[in-house]
Amino acid sequence: MAALLAGCTRTVDGTGAAERWSATKVAGLEITTGESGPRPGVPDTRLTAEGSDGGELDRLARNAVDDLQKYWGEQLPAAFDRGFDPVSRLISYDSTGPAVTVCNSSTAGAVNAFYCSLDDSVAWDRGQLLPTLDDSFGPMAVVAVLAHELGHAVQFRLGSAGGQTSSIVKEQQADCYAGNFFRWVAEGNSPHFRLSTGPGLNQILATLFFIRDGVETGFDAEGAHGNAFDRVSAFQFGFGDGPERCARIDEAEVRRRITQPASGQASPAGETAGNLPVDDRDSLLALQETLRAAFDRPGAQWPAISRSGGPCPGATATTPASYCPATNTVGLDLGELGRLGTAPEQGEGGLGDFAAFAEVASRYALARQQAEGYPLTGLATAQRTACMTGVWAATIVVGRGAVLQLSPGDLDEAVAEMLAPRSLIAADANGAGIPSGFARVEAFRDGFTAGAIVPCLEKYR
Repeated sequence: MAALLAGCTRTVDGTGAAERWSATKVAGLEITTGESGPRPGVPDTRLTAEGSDGGELDRLARNAVDDLQKYWGEQLPAAFDRGFDPVSRLISYDSTGPAVTVCNSSTAGAVNAFYCSLDDSVAWDRGQLLPTLDDSFGPMAVVAVLAHELGHAVQFRLGSAGGQTSSIVKEQQADCYAGNFFRWVAEGNSPHFRLSTGPGLNQILATLFFIRDGVETGFDAEGAHGNAFDRVSAFQFGFGDGPERCARIDEAEVRRRITQPASGQASPAGETAGNLPVDDRDSLLALQETLRAAFDRPGAQWPAISRSGGPCPGATATTPASYCPATNTVGLDLGELGRLGTAPEQGEGGLGDFAAFAEVASRYALARQQAEGYPLTGLATAQRTACMTGVWAATIVVGRGAVLQLSPGDLDEAVAEMLAPRSLIAADANGAGIPSGFARVEAFRDGFTAGAIVPCLEKYR
């Protein structure tokens, strides 16, 4: 995050329209916690890959492409009245082994998977990329990356990936098309794979987080794919809607809602950028000022912030921040807050300053809910809290004059927090929430795009 005096910005907008919501569903599907991954006892595809070593990861990749092509063979005619021709070549290579030429480029050190329009091929690195994905997130992470690449093949078949289309639009569409496919898998239609809408879908979103752009990459850079927040958003559009929604993603839409800064975007004058010390008195005072502005209500009695925490009658304490309804107090465990707020690269188990501040904001949001007469426990409360925390985040976008402002990568910290097994951003007063990272992030995004409290109160009740 950043503490600042002034700045300029791009506008982030959204509709914030109220929708029907269910505590047991994600994008209309029941939240499930069953097995995710390859279906046991299913015959492998007959597809072959050039250069394959015949190993398990190549088998996984070939089965994934087979199911993806089955899906698009059904969906392209149904959605666009176009046939889907299977890709011409599948290529497996080892980025750590002898170099070969694929798509006019050397594979030496190419830790990647890609679609090549020159010869209509899909290639993947079995030497480093696929093992890393499989070891870190499980086999469905490999399927997720290939679903994205087949999304590019869909673009070329639709004629929507011409030279005038920016990288970020192409990549947002491909993430969205991947969401289309995984909806089909979650519905039980995939011959080779199965996916739960709880932990299984969380792993897919965690994969998108892992392969996000770094904070140094602008959304307008050649090859830009998007930060985690924007990539997850595109995937969610695809999972919740059909392929037609993905095809509608264009330059105008991306520039309206993208949260990734442009290349070379200057820091505002007077700004101290980076990871702020979240347990510092000045940082907490600045945070409190932004929270009061975001959750303002006529006649509201602002909750006190206690830097030492303390017992709360009739309530379960949460850490590193807790809301006590009886005393209208937000209590902090500064040691735990400081640990959470450390930058991930410091290796102390932290997620960053925004994740820590957002957890405090979520407890402050409970005070506003109490003032409105809403219950402070239950799954609706948890989602309402995530939504309202997103509203707070929208009020500190660069250029809106807040004493704290978002820095590149901040929203990705929120995504990481909400994909963790325990999320306080999306929790009720007792720390309970929905076991779906997808639903948590969606609620936060609802608030961020709406930029107002009322849609959160109307939708999540």
